[in-house]
Amino acid sequence: MAFTFERFAFYSAKWLMTIFIATAIAKGGLGLTSSDAAKMSANLVAFTYLAPLIGSWISDRLVGARYLVPIGMTLMGIGYLAGWQAQSAAMVNIMIILVSIGTGLFKPQTNAITGRLFEDKNKLDSAFSTQYSFVNIGSFFGTTIMGVLAYKYGFRVCFLICAIVMFIDAIWFLAGFRHLGDAGKKPFKLDEREVENIDVKVKAKPLTTIEKKRVAAIFLVSAFSIIFWLFWYLAYMPVYFHWAGDNPAASWVIGGIQFSTAHFDSLNALACIVAGPLLGMLWERKARSPRGDWNMFQKTALGLLLLGLAYAIFASAEVYRGNNLASLGWLIVFGIVLTLGEMVFSPLGNSFISKFSPPKLLTAMMSVWVLSIFFAGKSYGWLYDFTLKFDFAITYFVIAGIAVACGVILWLLSGRLNNLVREEDE
Repeated sequence: MAFTFERFAFYSAKWLMTIFIATAIAKGGLGLTSSDAAKMSANLVAFTYLAPLIGSWISDRLVGARYLVPIGMTLMGIGYLAGWQAQSAAMVNIMIILVSIGTGLFKPQTNAITGRLFEDKNKLDSAFSTQYSFVNIGSFFGTTIMGVLAYKYGFRVCFLICAIVMFIDAIWFLAGFRHLGDAGKKPFKLDEREVENIDVKVKAKPLTTIEKKRVAAIFLVSAFSIIFWLFWYLAYMPVYFHWAGDNPAASWVIGGIQFSTAHFDSLNALACIVAGPLLGMLWERKARSPRGDWNMFQKTALGLLLLGLAYAIFASAEVYRGNNLASLGWLIVFGIVLTLGEMVFSPLGNSFISKFSPPKLLTAMMSVWVLSIFFAGKSYGWLYDFTLKFDFAITYFVIAGIAVACGVILWLLSGRLNNLVREEDE
C-alpha cells in the first residue's frame, strides 16, 4: 500500500505541475510557456530516477532501509506543500528537489525490503507483480480524481491533497513496522542475509571474453533505452499542449462527458492493469511453443516498434482531422499502443542486466541503465521545445520513423546479439 499512496501522489503531482506551470495566472496557474512546463516536468522525471542511486548507497552503508522510507515520504509531502504555496517557478523547483530526494530515499528501499520478505523466488515474483499492480492502481485513481478536482477547486488544493496523502502514507508505514520482521533494520551491506562480498581474487580477475561481450550488449541496450524513453516521455507534452490546452486540436468530450488530460495519464495506468496479465499469458504461451519465447533483444525491438506505431497514429490524427477537432478516440488508441510498448520494453532493463552483467560490475551496469533513463528524462523537455519549430504531423512521423528504424535494426541483429551474450553450452 505504501507504493499505492506514493504513486497516487506522484503521478497526480507530475500532471498537476506540468499543467499548472503553463496555465494562465487568471486561471490559477503560473502563466509560463508550454516549453517551460515541459522542461520542468523533465527535471522531475529525471531527478526522481537519479536520486535512488544515492538512496541505495545510503541504505547499503549507513542507515537501515525501513527508516529511510518514512523520511522519504515526509520529504515528498513537504515538497507537495511547496507546490501548494507556489507563486513562482522557484517554488516549483523547490518542490522538484524535495520530491526527488524523497523518492531517492523511498523507492529503492521499498523494493529492497520487499525482496527480503520472501525466501521463495516464486513468492517473490508474485510479490513484485502484486506491487506493480498496486503502483498502477495508485496512479489510476490519483490522476482520475485529480483530473476532476483540479478544474473544480484549483491546482493548489490538489497539491495539498498530495501532501496529505504522503503524510498519511508515512504514518501507515511506521504503524506497519511490526510486519516487516528484520527486513531493512540494518544497512544491507551489514545484513546477514546480504550476499557476501565477492572474493578479492575474483574482483581482481580480468573480464572474460564473454563478460566483455555482455558489457557491450548492456551499453547497446541502454542506448536504445535512451531513444525509447526520450520518445515515450515526450508523448505527453503534445497531448497536454497540442491536443488540449488553450487551442485544443482534439475534442475531449465523449457521450457528453468532459475529460481532461489527466485522464490520458489514467488511461496509461488502466491499460497496464488490464494488459499486464494478458501479456504475461502471451509470454507464457510463447515460452511453451516449439520455437520458445522471444529473446530479450527481440522484446526490446518490439517495444520500439510499438512506440513507432503509436507515433504514426499520433501524426495520422493530425493529418486526418484537417481543420476540425480530432476525435478523442485517436488519443485513446495512441495511449493504449504507447502503453503496450512500455509494458514490453520496461521490464527488460533490470532483468537483462541482472542476468548478464559480470557480478563484480552489477552495480555499475545497473547505474548505466538508470543514467540512460535519467538522460532521456532530462532531455525530453528540450526536445519538445525543438519540435515546436516544425509542422506537427511531419515532426511526429519523423519520430515514428526513427523508433521503427531502431526497432527493425535491433530485431535484425537480435539473433547475433543473443548469441554474443550466451555461453557456448547454453
